Parts: sequence; C-alpha cells; structure tokens
Amino acid sequence: MLIPLAHPRPPLIASAIFRPRAPRLLASVSLATPPPPPTLAAAAFASLPLRALLSKREVEMVGESEGRPLRVGLVCGGPSPERGISLNSARSVLDHIQERTLHYTIVSSGEDLLVTCYYIDCGMNAYAISPAQLYSNTPSDFDFKLESLAQGFQSLSDFAQHLAANVDIVFPVIHGKFGEDGGIQELLEKANVPFVGTPSKNCLLAFDKYNASLELNAQGFLTVPNFLVEKDKLAKSELEEWFQSINLDKENGKVVVKPTSAGSSIGVVVAYGANDAAEKAEGIISEGIDDKVIIEVFLEGGTEFTAIVVDVGTANNSEPVVLLPTEVELQSSSNIDIQEDTIFNYRRKYLPTRQVAYHTPPRFPSEVIDCIRQGVSILFRRLGLRDFARIDGWFLPTPVTSLPSAENTGKFGNTKCGAVLFTDINLMTGMEQTSFLFQQSSKVGFSHSRILRTVVQHACSRYPSLVPCSNAWTALSRKIQSAKQSEAVQKGTSKKKVFVIFGGDTSERQVSLMSGTNVWLNLQSFDDLDVTPCLLTSGNGYPSFHNQNMNGSSRDVWTLPYSLVLRHTTEEVNAACIEAIDPERMELTSRLRDQVMNALGQALSKYDWFAGFDIADKQPIKYSLQQWINHVKEAQAVVFIAVHGGIGEDGTIQSLLGSAGIPYTGPGQIASRTCMDKVATSLAVSHLASYGVHTIPKDVRTSEEILKSSLVDIWNDLKAKLQTETDLEVYANALRRKLQRMPANCLSRAHGVIEMPVSPPESLIFEPFIETDEIIISTKSVDDSTRHLVWKGENEWLEVTVGVVGKRGEMLSLNPSITVKESGDILSLEEKFQGGTGINLTPPPSTIMSEDALRKCKRCIELLANTLGLEGFSRIDAFVNVHNGEILVIEVNTVPGMTPSTVLIHQALTEEPPIYPHKFFRTLLDLAFARAN
Repeated sequence: MLIPLAHPRPPLIASAIFRPRAPRLLASVSLATPPPPPTLAAAAFASLPLRALLSKREVEMVGESEGRPLRVGLVCGGPSPERGISLNSARSVLDHIQERTLHYTIVSSGEDLLVTCYYIDCGMNAYAISPAQLYSNTPSDFDFKLESLAQGFQSLSDFAQHLAANVDIVFPVIHGKFGEDGGIQELLEKANVPFVGTPSKNCLLAFDKYNASLELNAQGFLTVPNFLVEKDKLAKSELEEWFQSINLDKENGKVVVKPTSAGSSIGVVVAYGANDAAEKAEGIISEGIDDKVIIEVFLEGGTEFTAIVVDVGTANNSEPVVLLPTEVELQSSSNIDIQEDTIFNYRRKYLPTRQVAYHTPPRFPSEVIDCIRQGVSILFRRLGLRDFARIDGWFLPTPVTSLPSAENTGKFGNTKCGAVLFTDINLMTGMEQTSFLFQQSSKVGFSHSRILRTVVQHACSRYPSLVPCSNAWTALSRKIQSAKQSEAVQKGTSKKKVFVIFGGDTSERQVSLMSGTNVWLNLQSFDDLDVTPCLLTSGNGYPSFHNQNMNGSSRDVWTLPYSLVLRHTTEEVNAACIEAIDPERMELTSRLRDQVMNALGQALSKYDWFAGFDIADKQPIKYSLQQWINHVKEAQAVVFIAVHGGIGEDGTIQSLLGSAGIPYTGPGQIASRTCMDKVATSLAVSHLASYGVHTIPKDVRTSEEILKSSLVDIWNDLKAKLQTETDLEVYANALRRKLQRMPANCLSRAHGVIEMPVSPPESLIFEPFIETDEIIISTKSVDDSTRHLVWKGENEWLEVTVGVVGKRGEMLSLNPSITVKESGDILSLEEKFQGGTGINLTPPPSTIMSEDALRKCKRCIELLANTLGLEGFSRIDAFVNVHNGEILVIEVNTVPGMTPSTVLIHQALTEEPPIYPHKFFRTLLDLAFARAN
C-alpha cells in the first residue's frame, strides 16, 4: 500500500487501498442495537467551561408569556431523484430557522419556534423522524435507519390528519415531484393544514416546463422555442420539421433536452441534430426520470441567470420583491466532453467545480437587470405564486436566428441591450447552506435565519386562523430577546471575537471551505459571539503547486463579509473578493442593494413580527498572513482552525498563533506536526502495544528512488519486508506523469478515482494491506420487509473512525463509526461529496462488536490521543479487533472534516442527550477559550 509521507491527507489513497475485498455471504446480522448508555464524553461536554444555560428568570418569563412556540412541521424527501438535495435543504432549514438566543438550549420552552421533522420516501410512505436523522450521510443511510428510528403513518391521509392536530404550519422542503407539482400542497389543502408556498393548482401549472412556457407565451413574454416529446408518442418526422421551422440544421443543430417535471438539472443534456435529440429524449423517458421531455433551442452566446423573489404582501394580495439576481458564468474547460462544458448541470450546481462562477448582481447592463427583476415580479403575480420562489432565465446580448423577430416583436424581454427570456419556475428553491436563496438574501441584509423566519411569518399572515398564533410567536420572541439583552447589560458582557479560518492551497481546500462555512454558520447564531469568516490563500489566490513555502510568509488571508462566504470553491471566493472591491461593481451593488432593501423595508415594516435586517454591508479586506495574525491579536480573538492539510495541520498555523499568544482550536504545534507525519505518529506510540495500541509496519522510500531505481527490486524488497504486494508500477507512472488523479479501477484494491497530492510527495510510506471483512446491507426479500447487515466475520479487524474531544491529557472518545455499503450499489460522486459515503453505523452494532470490546476500543483511542498530546478535538482512523477492542492505528487528523454531515456530527448525536452541531462546535470553541485562560 502506498501513502505519501509528507502529504497531509492520504486518506483518499488510504481509504481506497484499505478497501476490503468482497466477502462471501455467510452470516446475516440484525441491526437491532439498543440505544447507547450515557457516555463519559457526554459528561465531559456537560462540565466544559462557559456552557450557557437558560437562566431562572428566562424560564419564568417564558412561563408567564401568553404565547407559545410556533409549531412548524418540516417535511422533506419525496419520490424524485432530488430527495438527496431535499435532505440537505431540510438540514439547513433546521440548522438556521431557530434563532438560538438562549445558548445551548434546545428544549421547547427555550425557543420561540418548535420544529418537528417528517419524511416521505420513494414509495410515498410518510414518517415522523428525529431531527438527528437529517444529518445522515446519504439518502441510502437515511432510508436504512428509517426501519428502526422512525414512526410510520398508515397512509398519507393519516399523515395529513396528524399534521392538522400537531403543527401550526407546514414548511414543505420537497424538491421535484410531489413537492413542486402541487402534490403535497393538495394533500395539505384537503386537510386544512396551513403551509408555506404556492397553492396546488398554481404549482401544477408552473412546475411543468412545457405548460409553463405556453403560459409565459400567452402572458406576452419571450420564450425559448421548444418541442414536446411524450412517452411512446415521438414522431421523428415532426421533430425534423420543428428543426427546420426554427432555422436549425436537422443534422447537427444544437439543442437542450430535459425532463418537463424535474429540477436540479437532473437528466439535462445537450444534443446535436434531430436524431441525437430523439435518442436522448427516449433515454430520459426509459430511465424513468420523466414521461415527458422538452427539447429547446440551445441559446448560444447567452448567459444564464437566476433570481429569488420574496412575497411581502398582506393576506392574499401578492407584493413580490425580487432580490439581486445571480449570473451563472460557465468557464472554459479542457474537458473534451462538450456536454459537460455547455450546460449548468447537476454536478456544477452542487459540486465544487472550477468550471462555474456566480456573480451577484449580474455583470449585465443596468437596463437588463431592471428588466429581469420586473419580469420576475410580473410572473410571480400572474402565476399566482406565494411566499417565495426562484425563477431562472437567459440573457442574450445578440439576436438569435431561432427566435423569429416578427413573432416576438413587442413581447416582454426585448431591451436595447439584448433579450431576456424566462425558462424555469422553481416553487421550492434549494436551501442548502450556500444556495441561491441565501446568497441573494445575504446581499440585501438577511441572514439564513432571518430570511427563513420572514418566509414562515409571511406564510402565517396569509391564514386568518394563524394570526393569534403568529402574534403569540412574535410576543414570545420579543420577551426572550429582551430577557437576554437585559441579562447582558446587567452582566456587562461584550461579544467574544472569533475568527474561523479555512481554505489553503492543498487538494483539500474545497472541503475546508465547506467545513469552515459550516462552523461559521453554526457559531454566528450565538448572540454572545462576533464571528468573522476568513479565507486563506496563496499569494496569487490559487494553489501553489510548486512553491511549498511552509512558513506561511507567501500566503494571504481575506476577512469575508457574510455573502461572499457562500460559494462552492475557494477560487470563486477569492475572485468574488477581488470583484467586490472593484469601484464600478461596488457602486452598482450598493445602488441595487439600497433599492431592494428600501422596497423590502417599506413593505415589511407594517408587520409587527419583522425584526429588521441583520446583515451589514461590508467589504472584504485582504491581509498578509502575518498582518492577519496581528489583527487577530489586537482584537483579542480566538481562532477556529478549519484548514485541512498543509499549514493547517503541520503545526505552522499553530506555531504562528501560539507565538503571538492567540488561542486556537485543536492540538498544538508539536502534536500537529507529529500527527501530520505518519511515521512520526507510529514512533510516538510504538511503546503502547502492551496496552492494546498497535502500529502498522512501514517502509519509507523517496519518490526519486522509486522513479530512478528498479521497480522490480523495490517490489521484491517490500514484499519480503512487509509480506504484501503493491501496485507500485501503476503508482510510479502516476507520479512520473504528475497526474492530478488516478482513474477508477487502476489499482487492485482501489475501485474509485484516487486524488493525487497537489504537488508530488517527496517520500512515500509503504504499509501491508490489512484484511477486513466487508459489511454490506442485504436487500429486502419477499417475506422479510427489513434489511440486515451481512458480515462474514472471518477476519478479526474492522475499520473505524473515532472523534476525540477534551482538554490535553483528558481526551475522551466519542462512539466509533463504521461505514458499510449497499450490496451492488456504487456511490455516485455527488453522494460521496454531498454527504460522505455509504451507510454510517455509530456505534458498531453489538452483534459485530461486543460492549466490552467497544469499551476497550474507546480506552485505547483515549490512551492514543493523550499520548500524542491531542487537545480540543481530532479524528482517529484505525482498525479495531472486534474480539478484544485493541486498535491498529492508521492516521490521526488534527483538523478533521466539519461539513454538515461529517462523521463527528453523527458521533456527537449518539451521545445522551444528543449533541447537535451548534452545541458541538460551540463546545470546541469553549475548549479554546479555556486554553486561553
């Protein structure tokens, strides 16, 4: 097995090479695992310093209030392929809709809003779920746990009756079918359940792309020429005639083929000519994505945009205000796949690709931006939409031959600068942390929490029966806020300053951006903290592939305003910072921002519940790394380190901060440097074997030696020393060619794509391959409605990952996690990146690992952590002996992943009581405060 010695995280390589071989199905193991008892880790969290609790006076004031928390039913899932996005959106809504003015308090009496969660599966079965389940790795992980963790309803009708009796208003966060086509809306309407969003009949019209285009045309808007293909009704001759009628070459004319009733660009492809278009349309239908497909002219030279619209009217009188639209810039790529380069598809929407960038507001002429906002507002009214929506379209700066000028003369969308066309109506816009909703809202003064609460409050105002409840919610919210402010004045407290730093220049910088964004959003919800997000870049703003200056002198740090954090890549954040300080862009943005905020403020000020805007208009500031450290020191702040790999984990940042006397999260300089080097880690704990902590034999070779020496001789020498085989030649060729990634299935034990280090490693570590038994999930049989773990159980080792938390010398282990995969299921890149991999089991089921072995494993993990001098938090990857709990150390990550569905979150949620993300990250921060004291 090959691992770069100096590279911060060969887990991408290690996980592939440690992948267990496929087992013979010899044993079936039930998942029936009793809930874990209270753990030492839970006790540690309870005793941490600065843990804020609900004061006695606050409890009394809540009890005296005539109001009660507003009960919101959050419904997610659905039958469409977008259910994974729905889960991400629901998790984001859950994270941000409850303003946590009372720190760490999650009981209903400490909140002015109480959220209960529900899920609808692919078979249209409804469940009541725990909020903790929304942090599942993947849709597969979520579905697997439904069988043991959720409460099912007999029918959708029973589900609706339950909602009518137990919630005040429903917030449906279902994307695609049943969520946006009027399905769930009709169900709720029949049961007289108030809900957020557009009525069912209006959804039905707007969601179908073909019917919506007909309506837009009838309403006098410019539309994109299109052709409808229905299942079993495709007439190629008619399609060819359509190509000719719009002046498109029927042999290679460029078109877009997409389902009429699907979102997230699922199934959207580019086609060339009538035959290719017909084949791809039939392919979408045969795959079951949709029964109807629309073929549209490809708008060559056009630029896509999207705009969020918020309804601020009274009762049923719609008064839409369009926020600042976003331009979607597709950037050039070396990819030879034209389809990947010419459409804003699913991968570009949700994955950190450098082939797309967003500009809010668009870089269009002012006349065009005004036309977009005016058109979206008109559409919102005429289509009968409610509360909020997202509308997409295109700006064409030059005439398009396939848009007949005579037919379109006088239609809305014609400007002196070009044509504006609207194409897609999104009735339930995505609400992931960095979605367009939050990007655009933050530009006009709304935080995540404030825009979500505004949408819910507006929806309440449309239902006369909810007016008393809404008023009570408002009164309760103000009492809680007032009590907290009074307490702060009496105590003379001031906000504690926190800087969250993320980014860097390693291959892990995009995950670091996700981690840092998640940490920042969770911490900024606490009203006693002043949290500033910061982007670490190399001197030119991009990864430094050749200059690996480890002292940090060539690096810069941007302090970021709220809206600029909400991006997919570090490169995009850096570019957005440069764009934001351009004088012309500053003037345009400021003018449009004031225009939108004035409209919002005037309309919302008539509502008692409107609490104003909570995001200030700030500019990014660029510092050298040393200047930034001086700035942090002057602010007497604490630094939350979320930089994965590189100087974030090799002790460099820790050394710089420590020298300046600045407290920070995570282990110190020496422990970080030790854990970065896997050989040093092994040496540091080699004396612990008698206590059950073992290390894997290693052989270190330089890259130069591998590339210049006889591979056969090295191979034979390694086999003799480590008693194993390697794919040395394949890996050496990848080093020689300086590949950024190795293709799937190129190594005998690795079946996925392997990311290579940003710069070629100086040395490599060779380790023997550890054989483990693969755990898989059985499929449901006819006579058995449940699924089981299938585990061969011949080898004694099992791979686990474990979080450790606490003070130095007092580190405590969370519950270990194992990851399994479904039989025959190969996870997509989207699932891997969006929410981890596979199905997560925390802790390992007792049928696989006994309680005694689990306890021994946790003791070994704690001994390892304390021996290495860890503090704050870290993640340890190891093999565990399922019989005796002894461990075999793989690696220690001193800045582990902190994305919304990271394994550390899963483990914290299994504590008793569950530790939710905001509390978890606050606990880690409090440990840094404790270090300062």
